[in-house]
Amino acid sequence: MKKGRKDTGIKSIIYNHVADNIREYVIITLIFVIGIVVGVIFVNNSSDIQKEEINTYITNFVNALKDTNNTIDKSALLKDTIKSNVLLAVLLWFMGCTVIGIPIVYAIIAYRGFALSYTISALMATLGGKGIISSLATLLLHNIIFIPAIFALAVSGIRLYKSIMKDRRKENIKLEICRHTIFSLFFCLILVGSAFIEVYASTSLMQNYVKYI
Repeated sequence: MKKGRKDTGIKSIIYNHVADNIREYVIITLIFVIGIVVGVIFVNNSSDIQKEEINTYITNFVNALKDTNNTIDKSALLKDTIKSNVLLAVLLWFMGCTVIGIPIVYAIIAYRGFALSYTISALMATLGGKGIISSLATLLLHNIIFIPAIFALAVSGIRLYKSIMKDRRKENIKLEICRHTIFSLFFCLILVGSAFIEVYASTSLMQNYVKYI
């Protein structure tokens, strides 16, 4: 019973947070979708030379994974992935603390959408239907955690900006920055968790899947 109450409480907190900031989440989602659309358009309208470069890169990447003599240093990969995710969280936190940083927050979200769709589109263009499966194997798992986490970080920054604009007293600014920092630290830990999933789950799935390509 106690566990059920705890789960309900967590779900309630998440629901209330999203409900209270639904407008900001809608804006962030739309910007992310725009980035996705741009990524698809970019790949579809690439020149023949660019398409050949993409094809060559992905083919070499797949062949490298197939080569049993090549071993992936997952410890080093994990270190780099965690570093990248933490730097992203710090950047979103810092930009959220500045008045002029909100457009950069939007740009980061748009870029992440672009990068995701570019990768998926490139895999599909090179591998065809198999590209869909490989995309699911390599991208779906960790992005289920990664994308909501960066959305939450972006929304926290937007909320901080709006709160400061409404009340510019030093006490309020300090309080809101403190809240934003604690919130960002929590989701930074979630991004670290997504790095583990990306390296040890997604990478392993991809290694096993490419054997059948």
